[in-house]
Amino acid sequence: MKTSSLLGNRYLLEKTLGTGGMSVVYSARDLTLERKVAVKILREDYSSSQAFRDRFHEEAKSVANLSHPNIVTIHDFGLDEERLYIVMEYVPGTDLKTILQQRGRLGVDEAVSLMIQACGGVGYAHRAGIVHCDIKPQNLLVTPDRRLKVLDFGIARALATIQPGEKVDVVWGSPQYFAPEQAGGDPPSPASDVYSLGVVLFEMLTGRLLYSAPTAAELARMHREEPPVSPRQVNPYIPSTLDQIILKVLSKEPSSRYRTADQFGRVLTNFLHPSQPLNPLQINRNAAGLGEGPLPRKTNDGKQPRKEASQPRSKAEPVQTAWHENTSQNPLDIDWTTWGLALLALLAVGGLIPFLMWVYFTFNPPVP
Repeated sequence: MKTSSLLGNRYLLEKTLGTGGMSVVYSARDLTLERKVAVKILREDYSSSQAFRDRFHEEAKSVANLSHPNIVTIHDFGLDEERLYIVMEYVPGTDLKTILQQRGRLGVDEAVSLMIQACGGVGYAHRAGIVHCDIKPQNLLVTPDRRLKVLDFGIARALATIQPGEKVDVVWGSPQYFAPEQAGGDPPSPASDVYSLGVVLFEMLTGRLLYSAPTAAELARMHREEPPVSPRQVNPYIPSTLDQIILKVLSKEPSSRYRTADQFGRVLTNFLHPSQPLNPLQINRNAAGLGEGPLPRKTNDGKQPRKEASQPRSKAEPVQTAWHENTSQNPLDIDWTTWGLALLALLAVGGLIPFLMWVYFTFNPPVP
């Protein structure tokens, strides 16, 4: 593809940030607003499709209206010398896939914290009526201060306008991460994004893909038919409650998952930061289908469990103590305010009796 240093007579391309199967991303300088941006230039075979151009333009306009700290902001869109490009905010950092390749897997707290941020961005898009369709670690950027940002909204939907024979494996997402209904060729829904987020969380905690196969067709079959492996079987340091949450979002049937990323994020937030001494899934127990029973003790960073003797007091313990103190009062304690009011009421009623007797005998004197 021919590449000049100036794009759209406005964006000065500086260096390549990354190369993928469908695009090349550059850091660039916006000469009009004098700011650093990221420019994604799509492959020429995509750019040459008029149907793709039209759909991509519509998707870009929708995504440009999204403003959320966990979503990469879209600034501009255009076509220059048969090159279709999209201009985004420049986000310093590394995509999650590269981090996983470097580190293998993440600790429980770190992985859940990043996933909560991903759910925040994707959930915001769901409320705006936008489904991502291609959630994968490559589309999740992590900044040096551990903020996660989601990018590439709408591109997978735009790819659906290309003739099916041209690129069947990316029409509705990436084969390693798409939902069973996407694998079957059905349009994705918010629950499809939730499934993909669950696959990403599985990979973050275990260091391996949920399913592995040599072809996209076999991956599609596995997503539709093969039951998911419990992440706790791969990494025994994953708490059983989190294991059940992940298995729920990996359900084959969309109605069995959390309906939106917002709902998934709230459950993960409750798991990571329980607000009361009860099971953190209590507020969503019926939807989660986790049954009764106390929470298992959460492990630390996934490397080895803490010894009970050296376990520091968690933030939830003082709350639990106070809760028990407030609900186990001494049965001999006396509520003096209540008793005082009762006594006053008794005196008031008792004082009326002599007065009523005086009135009665005044108008009905006894017969001598």
